[in-house]
Amino acid sequence: MAIDTRGEKRIMYYQRRITGLQQRLRRRRLDGIIIARPENRRYLSGYKGGDHGIEESSGLLIVPAKGAAHLVTDFRFELQAQQETKDIMVHVHRGGVIQLLGQLLPDLSIKRFGFESDYTLYFFAEKLKKELRPKGISPVPVQGLVEQMRIVKDEQEIALIKKSVQLNEAVFSSVFNELGAYRTERELAAAIESAMVRQGAEKPSFSTIVASGRNGALPHAVPGTDRIEQNGSLTIDMGLILNGYCSDMTRNFVPQEPDSTYRKLHRIVRKAQLAGIAAVKAGARCCDIDRAARAVIKDAGYGNYFGHSLGHGVGLAVHEEPRVSAKSRRKLKAGMVITIEPGIYIPDWGGIRLENMVVVTSDGCENLNEDTTMLDI
Repeated sequence: MAIDTRGEKRIMYYQRRITGLQQRLRRRRLDGIIIARPENRRYLSGYKGGDHGIEESSGLLIVPAKGAAHLVTDFRFELQAQQETKDIMVHVHRGGVIQLLGQLLPDLSIKRFGFESDYTLYFFAEKLKKELRPKGISPVPVQGLVEQMRIVKDEQEIALIKKSVQLNEAVFSSVFNELGAYRTERELAAAIESAMVRQGAEKPSFSTIVASGRNGALPHAVPGTDRIEQNGSLTIDMGLILNGYCSDMTRNFVPQEPDSTYRKLHRIVRKAQLAGIAAVKAGARCCDIDRAARAVIKDAGYGNYFGHSLGHGVGLAVHEEPRVSAKSRRKLKAGMVITIEPGIYIPDWGGIRLENMVVVTSDGCENLNEDTTMLDI
């Protein structure tokens, strides 16, 4: 009889990550850490519970510097937490999470622990300090401890990201083929997000951007009731979550016939995107990649119309490290996944942004998106 070892491999997969975090904790002389950020909880444990907002948590993962991890949640998520985690003790708080932490942390010999100061609410941190100080337990604010582990993806993560990108492409194609059926930005955005779920995604990785005509001058335009202009630029920025991992892609085109101005600007942005992609490789600095793409737009006379950074990391979160910006001197490493998304935004005219995702390799990068004719005009 064949033995199913998938469960054992899954346990080892998360245990390696927890072990790596524990080594970091000991180097910082911390007895443990409380993980509140949903992406970090999922990365370390497999628990998929999401927060409805930063003020309403679906669970706190406690990782001691030595020993097994513990997950604190409430009745709503108890069964889910038990089903999605292995070798992690699930605790349900009934009298309040801080009260339970006051009992649990001493039992785990945790006296000095880190908490995610860039995610934890101030009032919660203060209540935690007030509850725990009489017990001789000291909270220590930390940032980026798990995020720095997530920045380089392993082979399994890259495979999952590729599947997310492929599904995102398929959703775009299916909606694009029926573009004439949607009259307004809001209708088109709703159709895209509906197609994502129908085709197997967990949910969008961010609110879909659909910007028609002059609305395209807003890089993060909110889809409204404006009618889609048939002869104006149309920006679609979309992404989805599949198996926990995000995708992010922007396509820009004119539904009917682009004029000479649009063609010129589109070609400039596309040239900038290709220059950025060509600059990507392990060891390259993020600022130099940004500069390579930005120089194309600047030399064409549109430098003042490209005001955001060139790209960002993508993984369990749609925006994560590394930040591909003019200010970042971070060097890329093989296995990082980033976006390359230059743009030109002109008030009272519109905008053009083209975005692909790439995975960094030792001598360049792998473009994860299909380079469709939508990109070359």
